[in-house]
Amino acid sequence: MSGDPVSFEALAGLWQEGQRRIDAAQGADRTAMERVADELVVELRRRLGGSFTVAELARMYLEGGTDWCFDVAVRVAPGRPAAWDVTAVAGAAFSRYAREASDYALGRRQAAPGADQG
Repeated sequence: MSGDPVSFEALAGLWQEGQRRIDAAQGADRTAMERVADELVVELRRRLGGSFTVAELARMYLEGGTDWCFDVAVRVAPGRPAAWDVTAVAGAAFSRYAREASDYALGRRQAAPGADQG
């Protein structure tokens, strides 16, 4: 039994919804939201560094929260309040960054090498 209170798969769905919200935005709001999400990915890379797993990313999200994302959003898009939608921009950023995890496979956690598959 896993000690994770929320599974990566559940968080991945939440994060993907953030990307859908950006995709649904229009014009300058969408452009600003994309810039913010891109900057949040840079910050996630800085905070997690090197190789990481989806469990580590999920733990960062659950334990560290996303309050820091609002500060980044306001700095990157100061005149565009739509880009301060932390649920959307942080969700999209975490979703994008999850793809760089060592155990990411099409939105699901891969089994560890040598793990019992059956």
